[in-house]
Amino acid sequence: MLVVGGGGNTGFLSSAELYNPTTETWTTAGAMSTAREVHTATLLANGGVLIAGGTPDLLVSLSSTELYDSTIGTWMGTGPLNTGRYSHAATLLPSGQVLIAGGYDSGGSVISSAELYDPARETWTATGLLNTARYNHTMTLLPYGKVLVVGGSGNGDLSSAELYDPANGKWTTTGTLAKPHKSHTATLLPTGKVLIAGDSGSSGFASKCELYDPTAELWTATGALNTSRGSHTATLLRNGKVLVAGGFNTSGGWLSSGELYDPATEMWTATGELITARSGHTATLLPNGKVLVAGGYNGSGLSSVELYDPGAGKWTVTRALASAHRYHTATLLPNGEVLVAGDRNGFFPSAELYDVGLGFDASWRPQIATVTSPLTLGSSLAITGSGFRGVSGGSSGNSQDSPADYPVVQLRSLESAQTIFLSCTNWSTNSFASAPVNSFPPGYALATVFVNGIPSTSSVVNVSVPIPNAPNLTDTKTLSNGSFQFAFTNSVGAIFGVLTTTNVAWPLTNWTALGGVTEISPGQFQFTDPQATNNPQSFYLIRSP
Repeated sequence: MLVVGGGGNTGFLSSAELYNPTTETWTTAGAMSTAREVHTATLLANGGVLIAGGTPDLLVSLSSTELYDSTIGTWMGTGPLNTGRYSHAATLLPSGQVLIAGGYDSGGSVISSAELYDPARETWTATGLLNTARYNHTMTLLPYGKVLVVGGSGNGDLSSAELYDPANGKWTTTGTLAKPHKSHTATLLPTGKVLIAGDSGSSGFASKCELYDPTAELWTATGALNTSRGSHTATLLRNGKVLVAGGFNTSGGWLSSGELYDPATEMWTATGELITARSGHTATLLPNGKVLVAGGYNGSGLSSVELYDPGAGKWTVTRALASAHRYHTATLLPNGEVLVAGDRNGFFPSAELYDVGLGFDASWRPQIATVTSPLTLGSSLAITGSGFRGVSGGSSGNSQDSPADYPVVQLRSLESAQTIFLSCTNWSTNSFASAPVNSFPPGYALATVFVNGIPSTSSVVNVSVPIPNAPNLTDTKTLSNGSFQFAFTNSVGAIFGVLTTTNVAWPLTNWTALGGVTEISPGQFQFTDPQATNNPQSFYLIRSP
């Protein structure tokens, strides 16, 4: 609760104070049927959590999979993988299917196979093979629906990257990184680019970071970490910055340091240090904007848990796990709890739930009945339900009242954790309508209604991938510095790259990729070529990935 201003013993006040009734508790969430670590956990469109593969002893690769039903708190088996694997990667596709690729099998081999899970049939089917077998890689859903796989280990450390196209089930290579990366992190930025940070490969623990531009399929260097690290975590914060925490390096051992990456400056700055150094932990952005770091390893398994406050740049201890966990998974559930599942520092099938515990009566919680899904970018999100007007205003109800009893709606991407709060055009006790939704990554997202600061159980929304059409050129001009600029209209949220050449007869393989196009307002696109002065004549091609 926020208390602002008023009058005190010393006169009128400009101060403000916050009251936080958080209780911060962990409870057991039952046990999986099989002990496992280095598995994957994917929140499905129906709100369930899919646990796939992993290993119980670093000798056997599991093909078993399980589903956690967060509404009733139970585990049940589901269809097995065609190929047992661990240290693989998983991504929820816009179709609602789950893509799993790569990993390590029981025969001691790195694998290139990939599979798709169909939640409706609870079955796995094979899809296209990776061009390069790999494990300890990252997998990122891009804004236009393809999936980017980066680095990992195979026959040595890998500097290659690949794209998966769900339309045809095939993988294609997409440029070469400047250096190999494994046990790194990949973060989808609000700009649509992907930040690769850290490395624990045979070349040493790296501080170098790279950016992938999906519109041009180009890799470029970006600011280096202040501290080299691998097996760390990276979390996209509400303000668009990226928090890197912990990890390991050969000179400093287990790390407690934290850093913030600013996409605007492409620089890293130090932030508060973890209270306990760790690697192999998890980091989860909570609905309140704080980051929950749980478990990990620093010579032994850890049960300690910490919260990072982006406003203060500091870490505080919160309630510990009941048991130590390392190389586990952490999944934010629609009800706001966090499910930690997997290794309990000795291969046990335990799972625990973290409840931020805001201390409200359950009857005060708003309820979502229906929500627009799929949601097309440029359209309004409509929600129906109950309790969209809260139990009280923000103060005493007099002429200085500051009402807080109206709905505030948050969208949070399941893939990147990018978060936006939606502007409202109309609301009532049982309905909410937003202004058009723009500048948000396609794929699945959690929609949450907050009233009096109390969150609803979230609903899963499918933000549809925009389909581009033929560009409508609206303006071309040469700027005073000699740069050439053109503008066009197209589908809201569509992704475009630009190619150029001095000879239009050349094949596209000989054209030069310049980069992505900027959507300056919904459906209005603009591109500027600062190198136009280098050539007396240039031709441009607008391409949608």
